[in-house]
Amino acid sequence: MNPELELFRENVRRFVTEYVVPRYRQWEKDEIFPRELWNTLGEQGLLAVDIPEEYGGFGADFLFSMVIHEEFCRANCAAVGGPMAVHSDIVCHYILNRGSESQRRTYLPKMVSGECVGAVAMTEPGAGSDLQGMRTTARRDGDDFIINGSKIFITNGQHCDLVIVAARTNMEVSGAKGTTLFMVDSDTPGFQRGRNLEKIGLHPSDTSELFFQDVRVSSDAILGELDRGFTVLMGELQRERLALAIGAVAAAEGLIEVTVAYVKERQAFGAPISQLQNTRFKLAEAATDARIHRSFVEECKQLFMRGELDVATVSMAKMSCSEMQGRVADTCLQLHGGYGYMQEYGVSRAYVDARVQRIYGGTSEVMKELISRSVLA
Repeated sequence: MNPELELFRENVRRFVTEYVVPRYRQWEKDEIFPRELWNTLGEQGLLAVDIPEEYGGFGADFLFSMVIHEEFCRANCAAVGGPMAVHSDIVCHYILNRGSESQRRTYLPKMVSGECVGAVAMTEPGAGSDLQGMRTTARRDGDDFIINGSKIFITNGQHCDLVIVAARTNMEVSGAKGTTLFMVDSDTPGFQRGRNLEKIGLHPSDTSELFFQDVRVSSDAILGELDRGFTVLMGELQRERLALAIGAVAAAEGLIEVTVAYVKERQAFGAPISQLQNTRFKLAEAATDARIHRSFVEECKQLFMRGELDVATVSMAKMSCSEMQGRVADTCLQLHGGYGYMQEYGVSRAYVDARVQRIYGGTSEVMKELISRSVLA
């Protein structure tokens, strides 16, 4: 146990409990949390904590960033924790690891403070898991590029001030060889936000369509190298998928805690339902499931920090942890009976929020394909 890390966890948990949870139901009704929350998160030191101090961060390590993600997921507030992870653990690290010095100094301090919110625009109406099928293009025009196309299912789409856009820059080769990443400010002419999409879960999280019509950016807006954007995307997927796995385990652990408290209070046949064998066995199975996956993600954390986390292992973690989260959510809802189907009980939220975990960041089916390549190599 790291005392400093645990003290930080207590502070994060206190903020989530005292500030986020009391407001969360209203954000669900509004189907979006307020833009000002990003500034509050920045003021609380909860954004991009592992960005180096020279770029405005705190220079903490990966574990501190994951504590934040865990505590939001554990508290059943994934619709805030998820967008934070996209901002802090994906966009910021794209810039830190692949950006120019000018890009780092321009954007990272503002992202740490919450002044600038980041998004990644990869998925398109006709290209989800198959990123090589994307049709958004960036045509060279002198020293500039002109971007045309559309994206869908973009987390932070309504709030973003910066979008990392994947676009085809060479149509004569495969998408893996002819894709480039561009950093596009939201006030750039031709950029337009679509509607905030209606989802079955994660209601406070804004998920949007984005449109690019003759969006002109300079060559300085390229993130990484021309025509090598696919390599950048693949290189950063380890962190993204590990974060999803870690969040899934924390969410399951939090839901089990809530369900244990419920079954000790809920009466049936003259006694708490915690005394029924089915309840005890189901919770034993759920707790075992969560414990096994907790051990796995803790191993993966250490592998990642040593630079040893391979594609197959993180794919196993993402697939297995998200599938486990779904099983635990289903079990816990069932143990709540009819009340579990009511929105006033958090288990109903946890149930629908868990479903997308098996889809975004790479579907379970894509993870199996990646794992099989390693197994059969």
